Formats: sequence, C-alpha cells, structure tokens
Amino acid sequence: PQNTNVNTDFPIKVIEVVMMGHTGSKRPLMGYGKDEIACAMGALEQVGMVSYAQRKIGLLSGGQRQRVMIARALCAHPKILILDEPTSNIDITGQREIYELLKTLNQDITIIVVSHDISVILEYANKAAHVNKKLSYHDISDKQSTFHTHGEKEHFCEIELLQMLGKESCESCEVPSSKWRSQK
Repeated sequence: PQNTNVNTDFPIKVIEVVMMGHTGSKRPLMGYGKDEIACAMGALEQVGMVSYAQRKIGLLSGGQRQRVMIARALCAHPKILILDEPTSNIDITGQREIYELLKTLNQDITIIVVSHDISVILEYANKAAHVNKKLSYHDISDKQSTFHTHGEKEHFCEIELLQMLGKESCESCEVPSSKWRSQK
C-alpha cells in the first residue's frame, strides 16, 4: 500500500499482519496452523523483520511497516508482485532499503513498481514503461550507467532520462550561465 499508517493503539502484532497474507486458508475461524506460521516467519526473514514478529505493528516506522506489508504479500507465494508507490512517505534511506529488498526479491519474483519518482527507481529497474495516453516500453538495464549524479543526494537528472528514452531533446541538463543570463 502507498500508505501504511495504522491505528497505533490497535493490538495486532507483526506476525499476525503477515499471516493475513495467506490466501484461501482452510481454517479461517480456527486460527493459523504451523505451516502458515512458518511461512510467515520465513517471509519476515526475507524482508529482514523476523526480530519484530511479536512487536505491535503500530510501533514500527513507515519503512518497517512497508517491509511487513511486502512480507504479507510474499505469504501468498506470488509470481508477480505489483507495488504502487512502495516508498511514499519513507525517507531516502528507507527508500533505498526497500528498493534493495525488491532487487533481491526480483531474482525469484517479477516485480512491477508504479512510481513517479524516477530518480530513485532508475538505480534498481531494468525496464521502464512510460504511460501518458499511450504506453512506451524501454529496456534500461544497459543504459543506467549513462546517468550522472548531482551532489550528495545522488539525484538522477530526469531530463537526461527523457532524452535517453527519446521523449525530449535538450542540449544538457544544466543550462549554461550565458543562456540564462540572456533570458533575464
């Protein structure tokens, strides 16, 4: 989910949230069996949250809650994992951690991420689809090294991305001072 805000007073543990990912449980009124608990613990292990299994979900940070939600999805043993803005409302460090996790999971699962923040996702994606009245699909795995970063924030220039994908033409991502001075 884009927003993992929860009622912090609701007494549900991380492991219980993850077990909700079991689809088609044969014992909905009887609780979860050993296999389902083991699967949930395995999913928490995959996302680096096993030590939080007994903690209340409301006490976790946004990035930790997002990891728990990914673990919940993994309990359904998906072939494709579709995520809509999985790092919204998460700090840059947490975003990178989520994308590193998704990169690891992508070795076994197809992952589709919807994102408006191409500056972070480009580091991890190998294909990009641009949707604006029509679909444009691009393999960017061999082109990622063409981007340069600007300062400590490691921000990819979106103008360069658009150029690379053939969406816009621009002389450079930085306008020479002679041009902006003449426009004043």
